[in-house]
Parts: sequence; structure tokens; C-alpha cells
Amino acid sequence: MKTNDILGMNARNRLYTSQNSAYARQICHSKFKTKQLMQNQGIAVAKIIAIINDHEELNKFNWKKLDHDFVIKPSNGSGGKGIVVFINRNDDDDYLDTMGQKWTSEEIFLHCWDILEGKYTSHPGALTSVIIEERVAIHPQFAKLSYHGTPDVRVIVYNHIPVMAMLRLPTKESEGRANLHQGAIGVGIDLATGITTRAITADGTPIRFYPGTKRKLNGFVVPFWQQVLLTAVSAADAAQLTYGGIDLFIDKDKGPLVVELNTSPGLNIQLANNQGLKRRLQRVSDLEVLNPEHGIKIAQALFASNLTNKFLPPDEKVMIAFTQEGEVLGDKTKQKVSFAVDTGRYRSAISRELAIDLRLCEPEDLLWFAPTETGEKAPVIEVTFILAGKKIKTAMIVSKQLDKSKQKIRLGRQDLSNFIIRG
Repeated sequence: MKTNDILGMNARNRLYTSQNSAYARQICHSKFKTKQLMQNQGIAVAKIIAIINDHEELNKFNWKKLDHDFVIKPSNGSGGKGIVVFINRNDDDDYLDTMGQKWTSEEIFLHCWDILEGKYTSHPGALTSVIIEERVAIHPQFAKLSYHGTPDVRVIVYNHIPVMAMLRLPTKESEGRANLHQGAIGVGIDLATGITTRAITADGTPIRFYPGTKRKLNGFVVPFWQQVLLTAVSAADAAQLTYGGIDLFIDKDKGPLVVELNTSPGLNIQLANNQGLKRRLQRVSDLEVLNPEHGIKIAQALFASNLTNKFLPPDEKVMIAFTQEGEVLGDKTKQKVSFAVDTGRYRSAISRELAIDLRLCEPEDLLWFAPTETGEKAPVIEVTFILAGKKIKTAMIVSKQLDKSKQKIRLGRQDLSNFIIRG
């Protein structure tokens, strides 16, 4: 990770958090308002069982109706403070939390009283309510990578574009909470594929295996990945959040559920991904984004991780020549094309005439504009091609110069990781 690419706390607050409106801060600072907004916008959240706003409502609340597992949390807490997850009620009417600790109704009552008194609030002076909501069951794919808790995914969104993501896994040290400050594990995720790449402990130390096991933390595919990104961007847009972190649970049936929004998400996500946020944020700051789907296309074109190549078996890589025949897929059509390998360039380029013929220059295909050697700005579009049996989806610069070339596509280094080039 390059030092100049790292985003520090002061720069985050001054350059990015400050861009959030008062409305966005108001929504994000209240879990209840966040849930209300998400539900109104048709964005999935965990079901609310009850809201307790004051001591009078607390005194009248009937705890007997909580027969199944549930979660109690403050409406404006942070860092997992004040959150207790209950999984059962025994024959003695005691409630069991995820760590196996027994709670009487009186003890739960006192905990809720503390929440109302502001003991766990992250915003002193703000009114705090008690939220009682359904417990989201752990997705089966996470079962062996979690300790008595539900993992979550954090996605950093800026300018309607997801720029970085991290899976947070509860551990024994974190007492089943998916919070790095309390001891959870952070695992970087490749935005293009949803594959986990590397992991860190709470203090930023790299770790290969889940604690106490030989289960690798990289190479794991996060379920519902495209839906996770779409939900994150849609949630940020609904809250008018310019820069922030969206936390999501993944239910095995319902898919991603928004947990909360953060205007100042932590910066350890950079260590988990071994990538700096500063550079990524700068790259998307002035891009025009049409809708959430467009923002995701931009992110996956810009920030695909090379680390995922290590999970491709060597025998799946194929050999190609410096000039090779292949196909480009257009809108309901495809065309045979001659490709040229150009390792001197990073991003691939496609002939302007070919892109127009295949109807790849439609507005919905435009990702952004890139500066050229002549000082002009060329459009960058989404292109899918087939070469040596490999189907690859990527972003290419539209080049007028290639209109006169026999090879209508020049492949840059970004799209050559699946191939071995023979001389």
C-alpha cells in the first residue's frame, strides 16, 4: 500500500465527511430513522419488533411477547455499544444471549433503561430510543467463519460509487460482535467478484486463518455480491449520503439487509484490502453517475483486484499470441475481431467504428471519460469479449486511431491476467 494513497482521519473528516448534508447526518445518526427511510424506499432491513422511546413506554412494555430470538440496540449507538443479541428463552423465563449468558426480564429492563439514559449514545445530548428487532440468522456459508454472531459487510460509497468493501467476522474476542474495535476480523473483498482477498485482526495484523482453525480467510465468495453492492449504493442514495459506510447483514433467504449507515466509517478497511482509500476517492470524485447500476459498473471496472488471479488454477490459463482472433459481444450480436496484445498499456482499447457498429457506445454503456496522449478525453465503455475460450468483461477506451488498424482491439495488461503470451 502506497503511503500517498492512504486516507487519514483528518483528511476524511475535512474532505469527505464534510460533504454530507445535515439531512444525511440526521438519518445516519439514528438507526430508527435509517430503518424508516429504507422501508419507505423499498430497501430491505431487519424487521422491527418494537420501539421504546421513553421510560413510560419501557415500564409498560410486555416482555412476554418476545418468544423468539431478538436484538436490543440503542437508536444512535456506535461501535456495537449497547447491542445485545438474544437467541432463546428458557423454562425459567430467563433469556439467553449469543454468549450463553442468562438475562432476567429485570436485567433486560435495566439495560434498556441505560440506553434511554444515553449510556451508549455516540452523540451526547441526542434523544435515544431502544430498538428491538428480529435477529438475522447467519448465512450457512458463514457458519464456519463466525463465533456466536452474525457477520456483516461494510461498503464505502462515495459519489454513488462503491469504492471499497470489507467482510467483518465475529470472534471469541469480540464476543460475537462484528466490530473490529471489539476484536472482530476484517476481510478485504474484491469489488468485481465478491472474493475475499486478505484479512487483518483488530489491531491491523495480517491473518491467514480464522482463529483456532485452518480455515482460510481468502478465496471465499461473499453470497449475493451484486445485490450487496446494489443495496449499499441504493441505501446511500436514499439517505442523500455523499460519502459514508453502509453496513449490511446477508440473510440466506432475503439476501442483503441494511443494518446502519455511517457518515464517518472507520479506516481499517484500508488495511484489510491493502489499498488506500485516498487514491480511490480521488479517481471517482468528478465522475457523472447515472444510477446505482452505473456506479457499480464503474467501481468494478476501476477497482478489480489482481489478488483474485491467485485463485485461478494455473491449468485454467491459456496461451495466446501477440495477434489473436476472437469475438466481441455487442447488443444482441457478436463480431469476429483481430486482437493485438500491447503490454505497454494498462487499459485495453477498442476501435470507435467497431464500438458503434456493435452499439456499445449507448449512454448506458458509458462509464467515464479518460485523458489521452493528445490531451483529449476519450469515452471508456463496458466491453465483453471472448478470446481463446475465455469470456471477459472489462472497460475499454474508445480509440479513433484503431479505426485504421487491422487489429480493432488492443489488449492492455489489465485484461491479460488469464493468459500466457507466447513470443
